Amino acid sequence: MDSTIFYSAQLNKNNSVVLTINNTKELDAFSFSKEEKSYIEKEVKKEIKSICINRFDQYVFVELLEQDKEKARLRANALHSCIVSLKIEAVDILDLCKTGSLGFYFAEGLALSNYQFLKYFSEDKSNSLKKINLISDNEDKVKDLQAMVEGTLIARDLVNEPLSYLTALQYSKDMEVLSKEVGLKVEVLHKKKIETLKMGGLLAVNKGSIDPPTFTIMEWKPKNATNTKPIVLVGKGIVYDTGGLSLKPTANSMDIMKCDMGGSAAVVGAMYAIAKAKLEVHVVALIPATDNRPSGNAYAPGDVITMFDGTTVEVLNTDAEGRLILGDALSYAKKYKPELVIDLATLTGAAARAIGKQGIVAMGNDETTMEALKQSGDEVYERIAEFPFWDEYSADLKSTIADLKNLGGPEGGAITAGKFLEHFTDYPYTHLDIAGPAFCMAPFNYRGVGGTGVGVRILFDFLKNKSK
Repeated sequence: MDSTIFYSAQLNKNNSVVLTINNTKELDAFSFSKEEKSYIEKEVKKEIKSICINRFDQYVFVELLEQDKEKARLRANALHSCIVSLKIEAVDILDLCKTGSLGFYFAEGLALSNYQFLKYFSEDKSNSLKKINLISDNEDKVKDLQAMVEGTLIARDLVNEPLSYLTALQYSKDMEVLSKEVGLKVEVLHKKKIETLKMGGLLAVNKGSIDPPTFTIMEWKPKNATNTKPIVLVGKGIVYDTGGLSLKPTANSMDIMKCDMGGSAAVVGAMYAIAKAKLEVHVVALIPATDNRPSGNAYAPGDVITMFDGTTVEVLNTDAEGRLILGDALSYAKKYKPELVIDLATLTGAAARAIGKQGIVAMGNDETTMEALKQSGDEVYERIAEFPFWDEYSADLKSTIADLKNLGGPEGGAITAGKFLEHFTDYPYTHLDIAGPAFCMAPFNYRGVGGTGVGVRILFDFLKNKSK
């Protein structure tokens, strides 16, 4: 992982410095020469808000910020290219703003901007920036920020891994390694156990693969948890999606389908972060994983499968596979008698087409959780667009030969997919469709290119608020 955020009580004279300010009066808290201060004030009068002073032995960057968290992150992203071009290895961030703690958001944006996925390059292409020191009197807040950033970068790494490495089996092994790092309890259910449990959705999708499926359970249960019943997170773990026999068309439709486990990657990253931050909240994560391929024994359109809870499903399209493995996991979640359940999935093209990469499509039957997630989404700028969840949409899922069909009509595709999932729940439930923002084909501010890790930060903030 790149550019760790460290807590520091004071500046390091060997490091370059970033000063975040709201106005020039706040510059008095830093030791500038008269010439330096005069130069900064002249630049500010010219409405230049990012100013660099070269002291030869160090750089001092002055960032005049608005009182806006997301704009602070974006300004950090803009400064990142300058820091890297100057081959700076370490920066101290000193927040001189009288209100708002903008230095924290600036550090977050800088750390996320510095992410690179370099595993498969034969030459070193790594950025110069290795260390970000956040000067603060609140060490716990810095540690929470670092945990959230690390969780996001873990999710990005997982999404960016190709199927040639990240099979379902390897994915479960990686989850075991990450869990041990931070003290999460982890259990992996392998194919024989999945067959014993009769998880028909997961087994059907896996039929076309030569690699076995896995069902991984992660748990964080601190002694002083604020909740008596666990919060359950469910993540879609399709490590690669061809569409199965309902093969995806060509022209880029399959090129990025390694990202179809982005929902589960967000859950893994969030679990890592809450354990590292030692949040006092009991959380269980359920991650069904497989690839979806069109081999000779693959499940076919017209098949009827029996899910974990006994529901029969007529398969009309094998590319609507994520909802089948999630249905099994959502049924399995009932055994925990959960306080609430949230699932994350790159589930539908309909969600991506509706709002693009600018936010997360959400729906559910739990107004309290939805409002809390909206607040967390605004805090971390992984914003929620709530779709209606009216019962009438369920009519599109009626089958003539089974309890349900796995595909709705031509309209409201994101919602009918959510209503399919709701069938397998009997608890407060929220569905997050991250198909739009989970993967970027081109660089997109501090979210970068490739896997964005979207979902980690909103879950972390939501669970942090629950732990208070």
